[in-house]
This record gives sequence, structure tokens and C-alpha cells, in this order.
Amino acid sequence: MTLFDLTGKSAVVTGGGTGIGLAMARALASAGAQVSIWGRRQEKLDEAVKSAAAEGISLAARSVDVADRQALADGFAAVAAEQGGLDIVVANAGVSSGHAKLLEVTDKQFDDVLEINLHGVFWTIREAAAVMIPQERGGSIITVSSLAALDATPRNYGYGASKAGVVSLTKASAVELARHQIRVNAVLPGWIETDMTDGLQQNEAFTANVMPRVPERRWGRPQDFAGIAVYLASEASAYQTGTQTVIDGGYSIF
Repeated sequence: MTLFDLTGKSAVVTGGGTGIGLAMARALASAGAQVSIWGRRQEKLDEAVKSAAAEGISLAARSVDVADRQALADGFAAVAAEQGGLDIVVANAGVSSGHAKLLEVTDKQFDDVLEINLHGVFWTIREAAAVMIPQERGGSIITVSSLAALDATPRNYGYGASKAGVVSLTKASAVELARHQIRVNAVLPGWIETDMTDGLQQNEAFTANVMPRVPERRWGRPQDFAGIAVYLASEASAYQTGTQTVIDGGYSIF
């Protein structure tokens, strides 16, 4: 087996129907893994499977809401049975909290974002570990956080808080699961062209102010995350756990 070969590995990518999740899923499959993409919108999942197949990339799909703990447990059990176990999980599913002023954010708005972005990641890690540990063959869990975990995110309170929590969950899980040879690492995207940022992409004032601060002078693209997904899922990162990798075109250091 070569360093980045994922042949024989079984993977799940939450929020895998679009954007960064789909790009990661396609990369894992191209490296040899059996990949099941999960999401709440079946039509998006079906579309993703069809478009991948047109390029010779095989993906399976399952409708799973990460805010539903039982659905997660059932989903992991089913994938393990169908794909011969569970080796790789990408906890990518997430939503934005909008851009309301502090005094206008309702409790429900705040709680709804944490339910998906933080609780959902915790439940994903926990239920994945419940399948991985008894297998006694290790594994890799990749969480998708955000630069919002590190920088101020005014008017995006739930999102920033949840993504900071994901980094903390990643580190804590990495320490506990290391004895089982299960690695847990976080990826922190910057400004990326996804459905979530579509409104900002169309905002000329925002683009004019932000893009000059990105040394690469462009929005990131979902495919910019293909390499890190394969690296963190493979033996190439066998001694790496509890880390956070920023992928932002240099934005955070400029």
C-alpha cells in the first residue's frame, strides 16, 4: 500500500452533498475508499452521486441529520455493515447563524446553530468512535471547523462559538482516542466559495474589502480541501492527532 492509498477503507462524510464535504468525499473515493455521503437534502445527495459517477467516482448516499443522535448511530452501523467497517469519518455538516446584531439574536437562533455545528459534531465523533473502537483497527476522524474559531465573528455569534467548540472537541477526542489508534484532526477553512458564502460572494463591498487581504487574491474553492482530506485519512499522517490545519490562502497571517 502506498502512503496515500485508501483502498479497502470505509468512509463517511457528513454534509457531503455539496461544497467542501463533497470535494473531500470525492477525493477519498478517488484514493480508493468506499465513501458514503450524508446530508438532510436527498436531492442534493442524489445529484452529487450522479455527477461523481459521470466522472468515474463511486459514492453512496444516505439521508442522515446529524442533530438526530439515533439516526447517526443507525447510519454508522449500517455503513459498517455495508462497507466492511468504518475507518474514516469527516464531520463536516454545518449551518450559518446569519448576521444579526447581538441584541437581535434570539435564543432559538443561537441554539439551532449549536445543535448542528457543535452537538452534531460531538454526536458524530461519539457514535463513530462507538463503531471504530471495537474494530481494533484504528481510524481517522476529521472535523471541519472554521477561521471563525480563531478570529472575532461579530453578528455571527452561534457560528463562531460552535466552530471554536469544534476545535476543543477535536483536541479532547484526540487525547482520549489515541490509545485506540484513532486520530482526530481539525481543518479550518477561510473564505471559501460554497452555498453558505454565496451572499457574501455577491456582495461587491465585502469582496472589495476582504479579497485584497487574501495573499492568493481569490476565494478558496471546495477542491482546495481534497488533498488535506486524503492526507489526514491516510497513513501519511499516522502520527498526527489533535491538530488544526488552516486553509485560507494566507488570510489569517496577512
